[in-house]
Amino acid sequence: MSKKIDEFRMPAEWEPQKSVWISWPHNKNDWPGLFEKIPNVVGKIIKYLTKHQRIDLLVNSTKSINSTRIYLKKIGCNISNIKFHKLKTDRLWLRDSGPIFLVNKKNRKKSMLDFKFNAWSKYKNFRNDNKINNYISRYLNIESILPKKVNSNKFQRVVMEGGAFDNNGSGSILLTRECLLSSKQERNKGFKKIDYENLFSKYLNAKNFIWLNKGIVGDDTHGHIDDIARFVSKNTIMVAVEKNRSDKNYKALKENLKILRNSYDENGKRFKIIKIPMPSQVVIDKIRVPASYLNFFISNKTVLVPVFNVKEDKKVLKIFRKFFTKRKVVAIDCSDLIWGFGAIHCMTQQEPKI
Repeated sequence: MSKKIDEFRMPAEWEPQKSVWISWPHNKNDWPGLFEKIPNVVGKIIKYLTKHQRIDLLVNSTKSINSTRIYLKKIGCNISNIKFHKLKTDRLWLRDSGPIFLVNKKNRKKSMLDFKFNAWSKYKNFRNDNKINNYISRYLNIESILPKKVNSNKFQRVVMEGGAFDNNGSGSILLTRECLLSSKQERNKGFKKIDYENLFSKYLNAKNFIWLNKGIVGDDTHGHIDDIARFVSKNTIMVAVEKNRSDKNYKALKENLKILRNSYDENGKRFKIIKIPMPSQVVIDKIRVPASYLNFFISNKTVLVPVFNVKEDKKVLKIFRKFFTKRKVVAIDCSDLIWGFGAIHCMTQQEPKI
């Protein structure tokens, strides 16, 4: 790359955003029997975001752009804040297939990391999604960096998803062993813990790595961090907890909490931990889906929190409102969206303002 990588960093989600990149849903196979309800959920998310900021929306065809524009206008979106892009995608989960934006702290320039995407080493249809970053880089006219294995003689492009790590913008990163160090759904063959730490150290300027153990039951990504623990400030982490001892998530989440309580930030200080209860089990068509309140998204003026029409919703929203005093906390019913095994954070990717 043409500029020193150590002059770049990935801003935290709560830092000022220029835009939020989203993909319009079209893959009916991701929500069998419920697809007709999905545009309404995604539309609602876009509606709240466009009240205060720009959305860059990827849509599969010109015909779809026209019908989507009409629909979004009808439900009350601020159309003037939406830039439509005609681009074929496989799925709407841009957190994982989209770019990781970096900013250069010296000259305030923007660039992006273009990790290889392979649909979580699980699905075969990802050809279109793997071209998204190339399009965005050309559209924004910013440098695209292809991360490769550090300290390796041969070029090995790295597979990574935005939902596999969480970042506080100051050098600390949250990850899980289940996602990145397991032989199941293995992203990068032969990669060890040190390889990932070298990778994030080089490309994100990270210096402090907090490895949790496992994600939640039903997560088809095999352990993404953005369902279990999230930074909400430089020194504050929200973490999922399960009080029901007989629940399959109980042990793993208890272990994760213990790890976080014994972790330190990049300055050697303990984190403030905010416990977020897990929702009651959400089962669709006899399948337990990965419902979690941690899959929220922080925008410039709002925090969009997934809810699931269960008894814990109210309590959790109260916790969010107590912490996010300068943003409006908005509940989004994701009890249908989660049938695609993702929620709000999974489908959004922020582009920082510089």
